[in-house]
Amino acid sequence: MSSVANAPRVGFVSLGCPKALVDSEQIVTQLRAEGYETASHYAGADLVIVNTCGFIDAAVRESLDAIGEALAENGKVIVTGCLGARKDASGADLVASVHPSVLAITGPHDLPAVMQAVHTHLPKPHDPFVDLVPEQGVRLTPAHYAYLKISEGCNHRCSFCIIPSMRGDLVSRPIGEVMREAESLVKAGVKEILVISQDTSAYGVDLKYRTDFVAGRPVRTRLTELARELGELGVWIRMHYVYPYPHVDEILPLMAEGKILPYLDVPFQHAHPEVLKRMRRPASAQKNLERIRAWRAVCPELTIRSTFIAGFPGETEEQFEYLLDFLREAELDRVGCFAYSDVEGASANALEGALPAAVRDERRARFMAVQEPISAKRLKRQVGRILPVLVDRLESGQAIARSMADAPEIDGMVYIDAPGSVSQRMRFRQNIGVGQIVNVRVHTADGHDLRAALT
Repeated sequence: MSSVANAPRVGFVSLGCPKALVDSEQIVTQLRAEGYETASHYAGADLVIVNTCGFIDAAVRESLDAIGEALAENGKVIVTGCLGARKDASGADLVASVHPSVLAITGPHDLPAVMQAVHTHLPKPHDPFVDLVPEQGVRLTPAHYAYLKISEGCNHRCSFCIIPSMRGDLVSRPIGEVMREAESLVKAGVKEILVISQDTSAYGVDLKYRTDFVAGRPVRTRLTELARELGELGVWIRMHYVYPYPHVDEILPLMAEGKILPYLDVPFQHAHPEVLKRMRRPASAQKNLERIRAWRAVCPELTIRSTFIAGFPGETEEQFEYLLDFLREAELDRVGCFAYSDVEGASANALEGALPAAVRDERRARFMAVQEPISAKRLKRQVGRILPVLVDRLESGQAIARSMADAPEIDGMVYIDAPGSVSQRMRFRQNIGVGQIVNVRVHTADGHDLRAALT
């Protein structure tokens, strides 16, 4: 019988978006369930799994470099994730053409294929008497927050995106299954659940909103019902990748009531109707502005974050200025912008009117120059207010936390200063810890972050 000390060890490199991170957590959970141990260094691993991203050129390069590093440091590498589904110009597997010595290559969200490859190159240990995995699985995030993936794939065919070709059409998880996972996370001490998918608003469409059972009660597999059920768990619930469909209006009262966080991550991408048409994106700028105003009327505390693309093929200076006018009117809280770049396999590559890289980069810079004072203005509203914050880490005599308006790793931080006297600092350390939700009074704001003191 294998002991944990003698168990085969697997190294793991996880790249890409939170959806890929959830895939990584599922793989690591299955490895632990079968008796494998995870190794934190290449030298201590019997083989290495690299979960890749293949959406944009920079991510492809990062993933290929990570595979090369793992091969150089360890030699035995299994590749999974989005890059595993990418082809090169000749139609061959991109990873295999660059790194032919990898042991196996699978696409995204393919746990069975990954485990089959592991079993082939590192036989499964056998220990039927020891439960090696906690009920909530093995997670790669800090203990106090976790991502909850509610569906896989996407029904949209945006011209700049190749995700559907790698991850397929929308496949929603039944609401009962999602809620059981969420409940396990809360039991394990998670204080914040971040709901993710390719298109959170479309949750349940593929199932025709079929009824499932939550704690013995019939509940429809649909976004509003899911938000309502998650809102009863007593932890922070944060919604990501929410397309601005009309039924999203239904969850704003839940935010106003404090059931789920007043936060929406909405990928608008552009505002001009002609550019949106070339992108094959739904909705329009005017409808989105109306929706934003309606959302804020219901929930004045709402934080809206979004992403945009500058310099899309055929984008004129007039169309770009239209986008900037949208920004000024919408006054979004948090915004990211990418200068357009071709993604191999995306239909946008064939569109006429490709712009020089210098123009794309210049428009991105102008976009951010317009948005920065807007974000700073929105953030300054918090100065003088008392806010609940979730502590992420302690360092250098201060606590670093996030407010309800801040998603991990993409938004701002709240820096909580320790008081001056020795006795006050001792009390500070006693009253604050990682994973705690504490109240602070905000005294300073810049364009991205807040500084505060414990109340």
